[in-house]
Amino acid sequence: MGKNIIEVSDDNFQEIVIDSEMPVLLDFWAEWCGPCKMIAPLLDEISEEYSDRLLIGKINIDHNQAAPQKYAVRSIPTLMLFKNGDIQAQRMGALSKSQLKDFLDTNL
Repeated sequence: MGKNIIEVSDDNFQEIVIDSEMPVLLDFWAEWCGPCKMIAPLLDEISEEYSDRLLIGKINIDHNQAAPQKYAVRSIPTLMLFKNGDIQAQRMGALSKSQLKDFLDTNL
C-alpha cells in the first residue's frame, strides 16, 4: 500500500471516511482479486497527484464485512467517492489512469 493510502476497516470507517473533511476515494478490494492488483499502482499515483484535495483509502472486503454489506458492494474492485459522508459517485471494475482521473475530475 502506498504511503498516501489509508487502510480503512469497519472499526475506523466512520472516522476516516464518513467524518472526513476531504473527499475520500475508497477502494473495496481483496488479496485474490486480479483487477484490484491492477489498479493498486494507479491509486498510489493518484494519491500523490491529488493529495491536496482527496484522501484515498482501501478496505479489504475479506477482513471487513460491515461496510461492503452496508454499501451493497457486489463486485470488486469497487471505487466509491464519499463527500461529506455521502456517496458522491462510484465505479466498478479496473480503470485506466485516464478513466480514473476523468472519474475524479468529474466528481470532485
